[in-house]
Amino acid sequence: MPHSCTLEQAVDHVLSELEGPIHLGLPLGLGKPNRWVNALYARVREMPERHLTIYTALCLGRPRAGQELQRRLLDPFVARVYGDYPELDFLADLHAGSLPANVRVEQFFFQPGSLLDCEPAQQDYISSNYSHVARDLNAKGLNLVAQLVAADDQRPEHFSLSCNPDVTLDLLPLLQRRRAAGEKVLSVAQIHHDLPYMAGDAQLPRDTFDIHIVEDERTTLFSTPNMPVTTQDHCIGLFASCLVRDGGTLQIGIGAMGDALAAALIARQADNARYRAVLQALRGGDGWAGEIAANGGLAPLEQGLYGCSEMFVNGLLALAEAGLLRRAVYPDLRLQRLALAGALDASGRPHSVQALVDAGLPARLQSGDLGWLSGSGLLQGDLQLEEGWLYLPDGSRTVADLSDPQTQACLAPYLGAAQGGVVLHGGFFLGPGAFYSRLRELDDAARQRFAMTGIRYINELYGQEELKRLQRRDARFMNTVFTMTLLGAGVADQLEDGRVLSGVGGQYNFVAQAHALEGARSILLLRSWRESGGQVSSNIVWDYGHATIPRHLRDMVVTEYGIADLRGKTDAQVIEALLAISDSRFQPELIAQAQQAGKLAADFRLDARFSNNLPERLDKVRADFPALFPEYPLGSDFSSVEADLVRALGWLKSKLHLSEALELGKATLDAPEPLAYAEHLRRMGLEAPDGVRETLYQRLLLAGLQATASA
Repeated sequence: MPHSCTLEQAVDHVLSELEGPIHLGLPLGLGKPNRWVNALYARVREMPERHLTIYTALCLGRPRAGQELQRRLLDPFVARVYGDYPELDFLADLHAGSLPANVRVEQFFFQPGSLLDCEPAQQDYISSNYSHVARDLNAKGLNLVAQLVAADDQRPEHFSLSCNPDVTLDLLPLLQRRRAAGEKVLSVAQIHHDLPYMAGDAQLPRDTFDIHIVEDERTTLFSTPNMPVTTQDHCIGLFASCLVRDGGTLQIGIGAMGDALAAALIARQADNARYRAVLQALRGGDGWAGEIAANGGLAPLEQGLYGCSEMFVNGLLALAEAGLLRRAVYPDLRLQRLALAGALDASGRPHSVQALVDAGLPARLQSGDLGWLSGSGLLQGDLQLEEGWLYLPDGSRTVADLSDPQTQACLAPYLGAAQGGVVLHGGFFLGPGAFYSRLRELDDAARQRFAMTGIRYINELYGQEELKRLQRRDARFMNTVFTMTLLGAGVADQLEDGRVLSGVGGQYNFVAQAHALEGARSILLLRSWRESGGQVSSNIVWDYGHATIPRHLRDMVVTEYGIADLRGKTDAQVIEALLAISDSRFQPELIAQAQQAGKLAADFRLDARFSNNLPERLDKVRADFPALFPEYPLGSDFSSVEADLVRALGWLKSKLHLSEALELGKATLDAPEPLAYAEHLRRMGLEAPDGVRETLYQRLLLAGLQATASA
């Protein structure tokens, strides 16, 4: 029987039951029971004879400002949005380099950029594909797991893994084998009052967990507010959206480019004429017509999409709400074949009995066929099969031949909907607070259309491979990178010097799937250039000291300037395709580097169509089609004044070295008068500056607000 106890009693129980080192596994992201972990950590920190190793990923901390102006904006926002979210005490000590000698923290994915300069975290980083994490943690001797779960009054015997079935579902069978072999392994569950209850695979009997903490968690859930979507990001989303095939499969990640893609797909459906027009302007006519025709299209999505994404992001829920994520897939192989053959409608009901026959169902019913039809939900009511006759619930009978017109007419009233249909498989979720609220507000039937499950099911083809291949028709796996080499390698997780920004996660898994699935494509989304402190540089480079996606797995790349199809191309063709979607300010140098290496002919000339790949051209397109370039297409936690301030501070960061006095002085010369932005200055506490420093801050802020006023 599970041991029910208070938070502190759960710590006592673990310390008394587990002898020797404690190897604690925690879910990535949202699913950590932070207050309980803090209690355990506090106790072990004072017990140098006990050793604790924590294995986890994506430890979530509030955003923190690096400069004074950022702090003035962030602090009130963080207090409002993050409320009483309890941060992990070991994370603070990790940042400070003050972890006790008897505690280690090993992570396989970092909150992006947060631990770049933390040497202990960098040294104890585990580079592992997401789908291999359960295997790797089990091999380390994991003997304790702890997780936040959801509860539902209608399901008193169950917990839901809710936001994090991803690794847990893959790990539990491995731990059970070790238990059966005599090892001591404990599992801890704590209910969070606000976690959405997700059913299906995420739903487990309560006695799956050994320890139930009876103090329900009611603190604020960590959220990831939507950030502004720039012109660059919108253009990337628009180009990527026309590579999505109707009736296909979609995976997207978190961030502004994912939001832009979701917004573009919604525009493709709801505002198709303007969608086509803006793409015509971006393409400069018929650019990339072959790539679009071969891989996607510009027409509305009549069949809809199925989502297969390790992360269930806000954009995928927005697509479902817009009616685009609606192609249902089924856990039963026969049902999935019927669905792909077009025998079932969007709700899983057969179009007709004849449609089932046309899709391959045997016309002559056998007892096994009837049992399957009833069990799958396609036939409802008490139907019996005896000696070639089908007896109906009303007492009549008809020949057991589904091709017979009379039998078809008799069975029509008893046709039902196929069971188990879902429009998305996801491994974990994380997003804005409104995203969690919308999930909680779904009725039970609607919520069950979103299937949270183990990460190996989503990220791998192995296991139920035939079913997965049928479900993942025309898959488009969209992932972001921050750099591409001109020979086609992608960089997403690590800098050249070895320091890890985030982690590989499941990106490699999806790229490999794209090459293994018929009709699938891996599409890497990339901003072609970046600006910091007034320095502009290309994100497409000749070479780089690290690759997340090796160039032999190169496939498709999308920047704000267009589409590069690299699959099966020669090195020279790959270089030319990437040059065509790079920023024109950097094309001459890139061409010279490729020619110097002997990878591009000495007389190579880039097509003149691509010589105007400049931000100014895209800004003009945005000005002509403002409705398709909303700053926050999926909503925002920022007020309108805060949104202006976010834009202004972003401009200052990109344009100025804020430590250089001369540059700061120039920026303030043309700043507008304070009255023009009185509300903004009040929000930042700069309406009445005190001293030279605050006066400079005020003038800088006014300069940024003026520069971005029309953005």
